[in-house]
This record gives sequence, C-alpha cells and structure tokens, in this order.
Amino acid sequence: MATILEVRDLNVSFRLHERSIQAVAGFDLTLERGETLAVVGESGSGKTQAFLAMMGLLARNGRATGNVLFEGVNLLKLSPSALDRYRGRDIAMIFQDPMTSLNPSLRIQTQLMEVLIRHQGFTRDQAARRSVEMLERVGIPEPAKRARAYPHELSGGMRQRVMIAMALLCEPRVLIADEPTTALDVTVQAQMLDLFRGLTKDFGTALVLITHDLGVVAGLADRMMVMYAGRPVEVGPVDDLFYDPRHPYTFGLLQSTPHVERVGARLVPIVGMPPSLADLPPGCSFNPRCPFRMEICVRERPALVPRVRGRPAACFYEGELTVGAAIAVLEAADPETVPT
Repeated sequence: MATILEVRDLNVSFRLHERSIQAVAGFDLTLERGETLAVVGESGSGKTQAFLAMMGLLARNGRATGNVLFEGVNLLKLSPSALDRYRGRDIAMIFQDPMTSLNPSLRIQTQLMEVLIRHQGFTRDQAARRSVEMLERVGIPEPAKRARAYPHELSGGMRQRVMIAMALLCEPRVLIADEPTTALDVTVQAQMLDLFRGLTKDFGTALVLITHDLGVVAGLADRMMVMYAGRPVEVGPVDDLFYDPRHPYTFGLLQSTPHVERVGARLVPIVGMPPSLADLPPGCSFNPRCPFRMEICVRERPALVPRVRGRPAACFYEGELTVGAAIAVLEAADPETVPT
C-alpha cells in the first residue's frame, strides 16, 4: 500500500503563564492508503492535540514543530489559506464535541452545503440533494426535515452523526475521527463503524480513530498506537497488542477492561493518575504507576524502538507481562485497591 501521511518528530507545546508545556513529544506516524489506525490512551495523553496540530487547528498559544507530510507536502509549512485547500477535502476531522463544532445560528443543511460548494464546486441544488442523502446514509431519520433544523434542535447523538456526515461529504483521503461513537447508542454505533469500513474499503480512505473504546478498536482497526503523557509508547498490529502487549501501560489498559473471554477474571486497575505534563517524573513517565518498574526506568527515558520480538515499545522491561506480577505490586501498595 502507498503511504499517504507521514509524520516525523512532531512536537506540540503551549505557552502558559510564561512557561512552555510540552503536550506532544517525538510523535512519529506512517499511515497507508485504506488503513485504519487506532490511537488510544487516557485523557490528556496528547492524542487529540497531535492531530489538531497536523490540521493547523491548535489554540493560539500552541506551537507545532516537525514534519507532517501529506502525499509529500509538509502541512506544517503551509500558510492558513494554502492549508485550507487540504482541510475538509483531502483531510477531514470529526470532532469530539459536535455542539461546539457546529454553527448554532445556521441550519444543518446550510453548513453541509458549504463544504460541497467550497471544495467540490457543487451548485446549491446539487449540494442540497447531496446533503440530505448523506444525512440519510449516517442513519438520521427524516433527513430532509432534520436538514432544515438548527443544531440545538437535535439530540447529542444526531449532532454527532451530522459531524460524521459533514466529514464524509468530500470522501476525504484521510479521515481523523475523535471519539466519533461516544454519544451514540449501540445500534447507531454499529452503523457508523460499518460506514467507516465501507469508506476505507471502497474509497481507500485512511482512517485515524482516536478513542478510549477498546471494543471499537478490536472491531475496526488494523494497527494501534498507545500514547501516554504526550508520547507514543507502543505501536503495532491490533491483534499483536491485544494478545501480546509489550508495554506495561498497554497491558494495564487491557487488564482493566472487561472481556467476554475472561468472565469471572479479575479486573486489575492501573494504580495512580497520569502525571501533569508540567511536571513529568524523571525517566519513563509511566514509572510511578508501573508494576514492572526497574531502577533504570527512574533514570532514563526509553525510546520507542523495536525490542521484544521486533515490535516497537518504549520500555526497558523485556520479561513476560503477567497479571500475577501486577497484582503483587497493587497488594504491596494498597491491598484495598485489588479487586477480589
């Protein structure tokens, strides 16, 4: 498959109270045509900020450095007007909060039509018909009626589907979906996942799925990137990471998630809280919470390089990750945190 998006050494920082806070550091990514990549991690891990930086949508106090190559063009070097030729048409993003992404003073159809008129050269009549068709495609009942509504007249789930419809209108080559199924019920969620599958299969669209839902990841993604404290810590095929995780944080996420194949098994939580990006611990950022911490983990930051069995993981520990070892550490720290 051909590489459509290549990111090298992306760094994102924000200026706050006369100091700079590093939100994303050393972010590398290669995305192939038709591939689905899931990016997972706790809130504040830098998932969304990395992709907002690629789209040129950081807050005013944000700054991005590195290289973001879309079909050979470095997006970080483009002016806002030049970048507008790619945003919405070639690269689209579905935002997590549709209420703040939709214009409250414009009807839904007007906002959808604008995308087609601007990027595809549609007439107003063509854009109006296409907008209603796309609303129907994403499962909105009475699409012609809903198209005439204002955002506040729709439920949260419907607004989320409107955002998905808007992103799909131009059949983008890269689609970035930030928690696209959060506000949807299970039935509609399944419809959206089928829609995403069709987009990658029929049009070769590369899909980036930013999510907390490992069930969605298992059912849709080809590869998974795990982020912690602003850095990728493990990357690889979904099946490999699910069945043989090589980073303790990936292992912790999986062990704290219910699974039908582990009925009756203990859920082992990850102790503690993610660190403040303004005050990261020395060495590996995960070391205060890691059951497999070693002395070197406190002194040095591990690089994301191939280690055990050739899979990239930012971890010095190369032994087997086991529930028994994790529970032993939890019991030593606080027996009450260990589920029975």
